[in-house]
Amino acid sequence: METKRKKTVDAFVKLLDIMDELREKCPWDSVQTFDSLRNLTIEEAFELSQAVFEKDMNNIKEELGDVLLHLVFYAKLADEENAFDIGDVIESLNQKLIFRHPHIFGDVKVSNAKEVEDNWEKIKLKEKGKKSMLSGVPDALPACIKAYRIQQKVKPLLGEYDNKEYMWSKLREEIDEFSKEIDNLNKEKAEEEFGDILFALINVARQYDIHPEDALEKTNRKMIKRFNYFEQETRGKGLNIKELSNEEKERIWENSKKLD
Repeated sequence: METKRKKTVDAFVKLLDIMDELREKCPWDSVQTFDSLRNLTIEEAFELSQAVFEKDMNNIKEELGDVLLHLVFYAKLADEENAFDIGDVIESLNQKLIFRHPHIFGDVKVSNAKEVEDNWEKIKLKEKGKKSMLSGVPDALPACIKAYRIQQKVKPLLGEYDNKEYMWSKLREEIDEFSKEIDNLNKEKAEEEFGDILFALINVARQYDIHPEDALEKTNRKMIKRFNYFEQETRGKGLNIKELSNEEKERIWENSKKLD
């Protein structure tokens, strides 16, 4: 175990040395800033997310390396401004993990993961003088993920309303309201009500421990596979999609489901 840990430490030190040299000698690395790296970091995070989704361990390892490089890069930039260095980042993280896990490093008793999660949110509110339980939800999150995180955060406020029956009733209520606005031809109000449907549907998914982002991505990939099959069965055979009968389209579509 000690040999493996030493190998890890040596590899990390080597990475820091490489970063120093790149920053000094590489024409591209030497001119990067926090702002110039930002969008690249977002891209790397999504690539890591895709690798995790596909459970591709080799790709996960590679993408983790790319993300780690960005973390080290940001710390290097901060060090050059005498703000902090990578050691400060790690030590700050260590302190936060210890503080947020009093059931491990303190005398707090918990019996399950839910109690750990509830304690986590209470502790986070105490940090940095946070006054809102939603202050930890980044504005830049994709809307679907943001809605899920908002709902997770406000669970303590929902109380007895945080249950499957209530969430199902709210979903049906929102669908009815959307339908009425569609009938009224009020596009602006219909858009608002449709947003309410999505929010309520995500809430239902949360009740069954289904992450909406993962569920939608699986459907996206399934539909892409089906549409690709549909295209191959038509254009690949010289058929004109517009001239196909509804029965022919349905037959090809049903066959595409066999790929699932």
